[in-house]
Amino acid sequence: MSNSPKLLLQQLRKDQPLVHCITNIVVANFQANGLLALGASPVMADAVEEAAEIAAVSSCTVLNIGTLKAVTVEAMILAGKSANAHGKPVVLDPVGAGATAFRKQSVLRILEEVDVTLIRCNAGELAAIAGVDWQAKGVDAGEGEADVVKLAKQVATTHDCLVAVSGEVDIVTDGQNLLSITGGHPLMTRVTGVGCLLSSVVGAFLTVANEKPLEAAATALAFYKQVGEHAAEAATGPGDFAVHFLNGLALTEDRLITIGDFISQGGISL
Repeated sequence: MSNSPKLLLQQLRKDQPLVHCITNIVVANFQANGLLALGASPVMADAVEEAAEIAAVSSCTVLNIGTLKAVTVEAMILAGKSANAHGKPVVLDPVGAGATAFRKQSVLRILEEVDVTLIRCNAGELAAIAGVDWQAKGVDAGEGEADVVKLAKQVATTHDCLVAVSGEVDIVTDGQNLLSITGGHPLMTRVTGVGCLLSSVVGAFLTVANEKPLEAAATALAFYKQVGEHAAEAATGPGDFAVHFLNGLALTEDRLITIGDFISQGGISL
């Protein structure tokens, strides 16, 4: 199967991948509804008693530390190891990784004990993982002077995974190759859960990556930005933007003809 954007989305909707989300209480409903709108199937299971079993039968596992507890970390590690053992992708969303020592220690422990396929983060979270000074603002990206591209490649190489950094321009790298993705709309930052849902959407696309995970991740990021643009055209503000955004995730494949225009290709053909 080609990794063309249209075919990836068609395959995703045909497969209806089961996406296991250990996520935070703020966004769980929006995340689940977004996956359903996309064409995937969510399962939100964070109990240590079943996390490994659920991960074993899921198509991918997404670990989100937004409302972290010690027991949640244990469930994440059990789920991650199970996904690894069954050859399923694992996406880590290190929400607010630099906000507290507990968050940072938990993220680094997960990265040490689980073979993460992709880290989906903002610049502040990336800096925290890399151990670089950055003025984070809670779970928001904050500000800093570090070279985000250099940091992303460094973290990808160190942890042998893909790194996707969201922002005005998204980037995704495997440590050597890098793709940048433009587009989107400022309203995407005004609704809680949009970033967390993105991690799950990237996970769903990774299930149909056809051994080209970098391109699949870039396609997910570009698709997501395009959905944001369509939703903003129809919305009057953050409230109805969320509704239009969920509707937009059900975009037909025919509306993705221009998705390649969102991606700057670093020697990689999509």
